[in-house]
Amino acid sequence: MECMEGGELFQRIQDRQDGAFTEREAAQVMYEICVAVKHLHDMNITHRDLKPENLLYSKPDITGILKLTDFGFAKETHLKDTLQTPCYTPYYVAPEVLGPEKYDKSCDIWSLGVIMYILLCGFPPFYSNHGLAISPGMKKRIRLGQYDFPSPEWSNKYMEVPATPLHTGRVLREGEEMWPEVQEEMTRSLATMRVDYDTACLKQLDHTNNPLLNKRRRAKQSANNATVPATPASPTAAS
Repeated sequence: MECMEGGELFQRIQDRQDGAFTEREAAQVMYEICVAVKHLHDMNITHRDLKPENLLYSKPDITGILKLTDFGFAKETHLKDTLQTPCYTPYYVAPEVLGPEKYDKSCDIWSLGVIMYILLCGFPPFYSNHGLAISPGMKKRIRLGQYDFPSPEWSNKYMEVPATPLHTGRVLREGEEMWPEVQEEMTRSLATMRVDYDTACLKQLDHTNNPLLNKRRRAKQSANNATVPATPASPTAAS
């Protein structure tokens, strides 16, 4: 069995002082998880217990690969809506798993969304009351899909779908006809993006008002003050 030395994704979420990943970091994590889930779904296997605790890194550094583990609830299905056993972890369970209806591998997609929510803000979209694993209120909110994006955790996240959809597939299919125009436009755009280093002017660090720099300045000043020896009191003349 492979030794996963990097620990759980759950632990990395907890280790974040600000409680959240950046959008770029979350996108990379979600990509790795989705690759694993797609591999399972292509083989008609439903995991049914996707959560950060079941996602382990192969190494503790940035080269570690995120891998999916714990297939205790996994089930092979070849037909739609054939699962009916309520196997789940409360925070990540899909609405259909909590209901009387049968369900299929799409329940894993809901769990992916919950994981992404936690990565971006540091806490789950659904919570239980009164110390219960899953309270009636939590179950109702999951079944109805009722959750919020509270501030300040979500105030700096991009919440809107781009107004102009991308047509990458169509562009690629029309390659021979359109690529010359695309390449010409890319060349023109890149030419206008280059910086004129002769006229560029960088602000001096001493004149920069940046929260991180200010914090470092205060820390350095405090350290300097702590190392300066106290000035001895001057002797007074006897009267």
